[in-house]
Amino acid sequence: MSIYTGSGVALCTPFDKNGNFNGVVYENFINFQVEQGTSALVSCGTTGEATTLTNEEHIEVVRTAVLAAKKAGEKYGRKVPVIAGAGGNDTAACIATGKALEQAGADALMYVTPYYNKTSQRGLVVHYTKIAASVNLPIVVYNVPPRTALNILPKTLAEIAKLPNIQAVKETSSDINQIAEVIERCANDMDIYVGNDSEILPVLALGGKGVISTMGNIAPATIQSIVDKFFAGDLAGCRKLQLNILPMTRLLFTDVNPMPVKAALRMMGFDMGYCRLPLIDIEPDLAEKLQNEMKRFGLL
Repeated sequence: MSIYTGSGVALCTPFDKNGNFNGVVYENFINFQVEQGTSALVSCGTTGEATTLTNEEHIEVVRTAVLAAKKAGEKYGRKVPVIAGAGGNDTAACIATGKALEQAGADALMYVTPYYNKTSQRGLVVHYTKIAASVNLPIVVYNVPPRTALNILPKTLAEIAKLPNIQAVKETSSDINQIAEVIERCANDMDIYVGNDSEILPVLALGGKGVISTMGNIAPATIQSIVDKFFAGDLAGCRKLQLNILPMTRLLFTDVNPMPVKAALRMMGFDMGYCRLPLIDIEPDLAEKLQNEMKRFGLL
C-alpha cells in the first residue's frame, strides 16, 4: 500500500526573530497545506533545513507536524501522513533518529543517502539494510546527487527495494533515463516520487505515484492539481499546469533551496523567518523577479 498518491510538500521550517523554531506558525502553515489539498507532509527534509536542527529541535518539529496534521485532518475529514526526514552520514545516528521520530508519531521516515563521507554502491545496500532492520516505519529512500555527490544506481536501488519496509524513493537525480530505469526495475517493489517540480508529468507518465514538492509550499493546490489531473486522465490540463509552473520552479532554484521559497512565503504573509546560517537571504534582484512571477501566478 502506498504511503500516499499525489503531492507531498517538503515543508519549510519557520524560525522566529531569534532563530528559534516557531511552532505556532508551523501549525498554521500545516493547516493551510491540508486545506489546500496537499496529500502528505514531509517534515525536516532539505527544504526544512534539517541539517541545522539539533536533535531536540528535530524531534520537536516532527512532533509538531504530527499533531498539526492530525488536527487539520480531523477538520477537513482526511488522513494526511507525515513523512519525517531522518537521514545523515552516520548509519547508527540515522537509526537512533528514526526510532525517536517513530516515537514522535511520524507515519514514515525519509533517509537521504549518506553525504560527505558518502559510500560505495555496496555500502548503500548495507546502510539501508541496517536501517530497515532497525526501524518499524515505512521508509522513503531519498536520492539527490546534486546535494550529496552520491547517486543510487538503479541496480542498487532494485536490491534495496526488496527490503520489506522500503516502500518508496524520492528520485531527484534529474536524469529521466535513470528514473525510467528505476521504475522499470523497481515499480513492483516500491513507489517512485519525483523530487523536482519541473518533472512531475514525465515521471507520472512513466509510472510515478506523485511528487515531493518544494513549490508546493507556496502553491499547494496547483501542485496537487497536476497529479490529480494526470490520474483523472486530463492529460491536457496536467500538461498546461506543468508548463505554467516552469518559470516559478526555475526561480525557486536560482539560488540555494530553501532561500528563495522562504522569501516567497514571507511575501505571501507567512511569518517563516529566515534561513539559518550558512544559508542567507536572497539578493534583491532575485526577490524582484520572484515577486513579479508570483503576481503573474496569482499568489500576490
